[in-house]
Amino acid sequence: MIIDVHGHYTTAPKQHQAFRDAQLARLADPSLPAPRPAAISDDAIRESVRNNQLKLLRERGGDLMLFSPKASGMEHHVPDPATARAWARANNDLVHRAVELFPRHFAAVCQLPQTPGGSLDDATAELRRCVETLGFVGCNLNPDPSGGHWTSPPLTDPYWFPLYEAMTELDVPAMVHVSASCNPNFHALGAHYLNADTSAFMQFVEGDLFSRFPTLRFVIPHGGGAVPYHWGRYRGLAVRLGRPDPAELLRNNVFFDTCVYHQAGIDLLHRVIGADNILFASEMLGAVRGADPDTGIPWDDTKTYVDRTGLTDDERHKVYEANARRVYPRLDARLTAEGR
Repeated sequence: MIIDVHGHYTTAPKQHQAFRDAQLARLADPSLPAPRPAAISDDAIRESVRNNQLKLLRERGGDLMLFSPKASGMEHHVPDPATARAWARANNDLVHRAVELFPRHFAAVCQLPQTPGGSLDDATAELRRCVETLGFVGCNLNPDPSGGHWTSPPLTDPYWFPLYEAMTELDVPAMVHVSASCNPNFHALGAHYLNADTSAFMQFVEGDLFSRFPTLRFVIPHGGGAVPYHWGRYRGLAVRLGRPDPAELLRNNVFFDTCVYHQAGIDLLHRVIGADNILFASEMLGAVRGADPDTGIPWDDTKTYVDRTGLTDDERHKVYEANARRVYPRLDARLTAEGR
């Protein structure tokens, strides 16, 4: 089985965005009526997925994708908690419906209703609802709800502990994933996302989070940001700071995905990090669309790159399936119950 751990519902029917637009309009003018989530038919959801993510998943040889709301559309920088709660719920309910329509091909990962500096009570409650009631297998956690201004404490700070306690109790991992950039210095896709991936790993190096939460698991997307490509820097900094070797973080707690869109990058990722801590992913339909003009390979057809990396059969099994089932045990339980 080939499991893609990083997919987004970037093709939701346009009525869904109209609800968001109405939310933001009401924040600007409170005299407007409170909007309600859009009425979207099952057929509209089927059409939006079948001709996009599902079509490409099948064409490229994938079997199942972890499906979450559009990352840039989470918009955690909007500071109103009630709006964040309603938007996260609407996004997660829509993803749930899509997954229920294509249960053989998708499993759900939730958005959390975060706000800059806000309490994590709402995020914890939404995580519990999605996992316990809707059958979600993980969540996306934004380390920077401010959208590029980094006003939140590091991921190792006690501020985050209530959410981590719920994650460990529910036995679900988080993918570290920022949303829109509100800082003009940081292009959302080319800078902000990769900055966040890199920053999160360095926070883990500096802190002592996993001695307190030994079963806590994070997936750092986009190939780990800069980390695999500057591995010596992070090892050297760990020595300088008196911290354990970064490889210790990778053993049971931190994993990278394969959303790296060229062969040399994928090759280096596997050489440096190793098959035990890499999960196959494409991020489709996400940041980069179209094909490499030099090779003709679609940028996000990451399976083509992984297949050319020279992995052994055992390594391929880990990257394509076994690691995902280990990091997402609720996914494994579901697949096992289905005889898959």
